[in-house]
Amino acid sequence: MSEFGTVGFVGLGHMGAPMARQIAGHGYVVFGYDVSEVAHGRAAAAGIEAVELDDVAKQSEIVILMLPDSNAVASVLGDARFLDALSEGALVIDMSSSDPIRTRQLARDVAERQVTLIDAPVSGGVAGAEKGTLTIMVGADEAAFRRAHPVLKTMGRVVLAGPVGAGHTVKALNNLLSATHLWVTSEALLAGERFGLDPQVMLEIFNTSSGRSGSTENKWPNFVLTGSFDSGFGASLMLKDMQIAVNLIGSTGVPGSLGAEATALWARAVEDLGPRADHTEVVAWLRDHSVDQPEE
Repeated sequence: MSEFGTVGFVGLGHMGAPMARQIAGHGYVVFGYDVSEVAHGRAAAAGIEAVELDDVAKQSEIVILMLPDSNAVASVLGDARFLDALSEGALVIDMSSSDPIRTRQLARDVAERQVTLIDAPVSGGVAGAEKGTLTIMVGADEAAFRRAHPVLKTMGRVVLAGPVGAGHTVKALNNLLSATHLWVTSEALLAGERFGLDPQVMLEIFNTSSGRSGSTENKWPNFVLTGSFDSGFGASLMLKDMQIAVNLIGSTGVPGSLGAEATALWARAVEDLGPRADHTEVVAWLRDHSVDQPEE
């Protein structure tokens, strides 16, 4: 057994698999589980032992969940065999993009069984997961944070955002910002392109000016202009995070009108694009929905 300890990893998809590989690469023994047998095969090839869900809990001192949403997280944490297999005092880290209100309730629920749940969602996409350069936003008390930190730092930069639920809160707000500036950046660049400007030149200018953002520095150059539209983060997942953020903003009494309008626009695009679309494909959707103007 490794001197670094054991870690369970539930959810070995586009993000989860490289995250689990980073942990294993730093000396931990990693036991992984996914509903997909294909994902199990990929994990095994990367040195991650694929086991059943209850065996993940039984074999691991710390269990990480990297799942699509709160419903999936609640399904795992509501599995009696999984909970029974966890040792008393086990630490479960939800690194999914979940609803912070549900996260806090789930944390209270599992605490009754002497299990600690904290949240640690990430930003940085598949590329960040592959390189171990994710930004990891943690919601936890100081004791749980100290316990989780050695494992989390194998995957990137770790920041304590506040108590349980704080990580999921700031992640949802971050993605509302990310989605909104991708949309307005795309409107601006597509309009400039139609006016006869070169998108590459516009990006060079924006990226040394006040209009720069993650969309101008990363998403447009790497996933839009290349035509790949393969950032690894789904449009439907982005919309889900935006909806969480807008609901949070509304609960605080802040107006939130721009965020709500951006979310409504994204909802229209996602409905047309379908559940498998990458979130950068909203640019193609915008291009397709542009109206041809008559020549003067």
